[in-house]
Amino acid sequence: MKRLKLVGGLMLGGIAGVALALGVQSGGAGSIAGQIAPMDTTPITRVAPAAASQMSLSFAPVVKVTAPAVVNIYTAKVDRSRASLMDEFIRRSFGAAPPQPRVQQSLGSGVIVGADGLIITNNHVVGGADQILVALADRREFPAKLVFADARLDLALLRIDTKGAVLPVIRLGDSDRSEVGDITIAIGNPFGVGQTVTTGIVSAIARTGIGVSDWQFFIQTDAAINPGNSGGALLDAQGRLIGINTAIYSQGGGSNGIGFAIPSKMVRVFLNAADKGKLVSGWIGVEGEPLTADSARLSGLDRPGGLLVTGVAPGSPGAVAGIRAGDVLRTVDGKEVADGGQLRYSLATEGVGRTLEVRLYRAGKEQTVAVTLAPPPEKPARQLTEVAGQSILAGVTVANLSPAYAQELGIGLPEEGVVVVQILGTAPAARLGFLKPGDLIEAVGGQPVSSVADVMALTAKGARSLRFNRGGQRAECGVTAAGQFGCRS
Repeated sequence: MKRLKLVGGLMLGGIAGVALALGVQSGGAGSIAGQIAPMDTTPITRVAPAAASQMSLSFAPVVKVTAPAVVNIYTAKVDRSRASLMDEFIRRSFGAAPPQPRVQQSLGSGVIVGADGLIITNNHVVGGADQILVALADRREFPAKLVFADARLDLALLRIDTKGAVLPVIRLGDSDRSEVGDITIAIGNPFGVGQTVTTGIVSAIARTGIGVSDWQFFIQTDAAINPGNSGGALLDAQGRLIGINTAIYSQGGGSNGIGFAIPSKMVRVFLNAADKGKLVSGWIGVEGEPLTADSARLSGLDRPGGLLVTGVAPGSPGAVAGIRAGDVLRTVDGKEVADGGQLRYSLATEGVGRTLEVRLYRAGKEQTVAVTLAPPPEKPARQLTEVAGQSILAGVTVANLSPAYAQELGIGLPEEGVVVVQILGTAPAARLGFLKPGDLIEAVGGQPVSSVADVMALTAKGARSLRFNRGGQRAECGVTAAGQFGCRS
């Protein structure tokens, strides 16, 4: 079975993801967004060559301009995990020296997006690192500081102090203009061998369900991408950045010609959010599920294609526009919508306050409505609460979901209900291993719950069972009168 691998580098240890949307640190005059050049949207003329003499024989001119703006990133992290009981016993019994802290190292790539030292890379390359070193193509090295990161996007922004030196910058292209078959150029540091250039084509666009980030929308390419390429540049034939290389499908860790890159349009959204220290995506209050062959037939369509609306929040922009449960969303702002990941991408890449044209199918007819994106509301309040006492949820922290909190958690959650946020290591749920952060609590002690207040009221009575939902799969766990624990799905 093929496995998805993040290509951050030769990992000698796990690198923990940074917290969602870290705050911006000071460093440099003016806003970050103001330092990033606008996207290069020059139209591309695509012509099939009629003769060999019309073909470009070399990418060297493009590489010479762009390669200096791709950097190598080296990270180090001190392993602070406690020694095992056996190691501690041997040390005390035989007088061995205290174990020295282990240092985990990894490598990756990055792209210079600001001439004064702003560099973008993947969150999984630098997440949790105690030290970050950036090596430029001309062999200069600089320590780097993490400025902003978002684990949901798997993107991170670094800054190096160039002492006033101006660095080369890659032009940002518009990834939405990329087409299958377009030439791609990947630049990075695979396996630590040094800066390497590979070429290929755009194999697919709008890939979803990859499981790398919560905005599931990737450019797929067959340009060779390997461990160490993460955070590096995916360019078009004109040398414009169209993506940040992020992951590969691989059984052995090497390139099999299936690589994925975060589109440059999402990169631009991330950079614009750096000044605020938080990424807020547009919200329309619509939830849905991918259209299947059966649901398409019931909706009067001859084939699957679109998002079946299962719920619309009252008073939301979607409700105001007239979208109703049972509608099938076909396109948003001209982009096809086949699942929730594509819808989230379409909304995230447009600013709050922007009015989008939504084409939908209802009762055998297509119609178009205008929806104005709004910031997601935080109602009800999240009310993070740790459950105490002797119930089955003792030691578990739960919270109310809202559109804003669901977006912040970024794990494809619905916009209402009660979510598990944290589980203490001493909690029954941790010892028995039946609950995970992100699970939705649906019932406690056989009684349905819809808020933290409901959960606390029932656990105060010593509830011994619960029902939860994990990614659409429900399970019920509990302790019997005989004291035996069990779960059933």
